[in-house]
Amino acid sequence: MGREFLEIFSDWSEDYDEFVEGKDPEYQEVFKNYDRILNELVSRSGNSIIEFGIGTGNLTLKLLAAGKTVFPIEPSREMREAAQKKLPTELEIIDGDLQKYPKPDRAIDTMVSSYVFHHLTDKEKALVLKDYALQLEENGKVVFADTMFKSKAAFFQKLNEAKKQNFYRLAEDLEREYYPIVSTVEQLFEEAGFDVDVQQMNDYVWIVTGTKK
Repeated sequence: MGREFLEIFSDWSEDYDEFVEGKDPEYQEVFKNYDRILNELVSRSGNSIIEFGIGTGNLTLKLLAAGKTVFPIEPSREMREAAQKKLPTELEIIDGDLQKYPKPDRAIDTMVSSYVFHHLTDKEKALVLKDYALQLEENGKVVFADTMFKSKAAFFQKLNEAKKQNFYRLAEDLEREYYPIVSTVEQLFEEAGFDVDVQQMNDYVWIVTGTKK
């Protein structure tokens, strides 16, 4: 993930679970249906998984509970510490990100993440998807849930709404990071050799499933 945002994300570690539970009004709509989103990621995943940017480990817990093997990756030391309190002690959380991470010593059939892919520019997104495709066998999957927008007009509508509601942290977030347009993400997946499916989960978040051809 774009490590230029690491300090911001690390500072979020103590409060992150309160955000996803909808306790912060600025981010309620972003995390609406959060549990359903994570469950959908689990159901779309295979059995041997790399999870990028595990944060405090909410998706990791669900993947493990479903009997899946997880290779968890997280660049933030603070987030790793928060996640380790929830996860089995024998599960090692790896210091890495979407671009740079040690490869597991076992075959992987799915790469998954939640609320992470927007840390990369579109150019970086294209490069990592091509790298993921090289690691997956036919029908292997990349399953990402993240904030993205149907069009630039839709993005600016949400940005303006945030400013009108005095949601300044949300507005700053939208302007700072690399939230993509859905059609761009579809194109990047297709160019990397995936069949792609997208499903909108709330006003901000979509799930993208890429299946290697």
